[in-house]
Amino acid sequence: MVGLSVLEKVEVFKGLNDERLATIQKYVEEIEYQKDDKLFTEGDDALHLWVVIEGEVDLRFELPGGRPAAKRNTVGARKSKKTVSRVLGWSCFVKPYKMRLSAYCASRRCKVIRITKKDLLSICEKDSRLGFLVMRLMVEVVGYRFQQFQDIVAKTMGEDLLSGW
Repeated sequence: MVGLSVLEKVEVFKGLNDERLATIQKYVEEIEYQKDDKLFTEGDDALHLWVVIEGEVDLRFELPGGRPAAKRNTVGARKSKKTVSRVLGWSCFVKPYKMRLSAYCASRRCKVIRITKKDLLSICEKDSRLGFLVMRLMVEVVGYRFQQFQDIVAKTMGEDLLSGW
C-alpha cells in the first residue's frame, strides 16, 4: 500500500488532510517499471491518472505500422523540474478518453502511482474540494503539454526553414 507520506508529496494531493489522503490511499496502486518498459500505449483507453514518483518517463508518438516509438519521438519527459510534467493520463477526463501518447520508462527504473478514473471521479464527486484541486491540476497539465507541443512544432519549423536556406 502506498504510504500517506508518498501521497502528500504528490502535487495534486498537496494540502489535503490525512482523512482525505487516507480516502485516496485506498484506491492508489504503486507500480515499478524497468528501463524501456512501456507504461501505456497511444490509442489505449485512458482509464487511469498516473503520477511519476521516482525515475524518468518519456512520452512519445507511436510510429505508423506498429513499429516501436523511437527516443527521437519523445515529446516530453518527467525529468523536467515542473511538477505538472510528472502527471500523466489527463486524457481520462477528456473525450474520446484515449491516450494521446505512449509512455516509456526512460531511467534504469521508475516508480509510478496510478488511480482509476472511475475511483478518482467517485472520490471527487463526494468531496468537491478535492475535485476542484484535481481538475485545477489537470488544466495545468493540459496547458503544459500544449506548450511542449508548440515548442516542438516551432523547433521543427525553424529547422525546416534554416535547412532551406
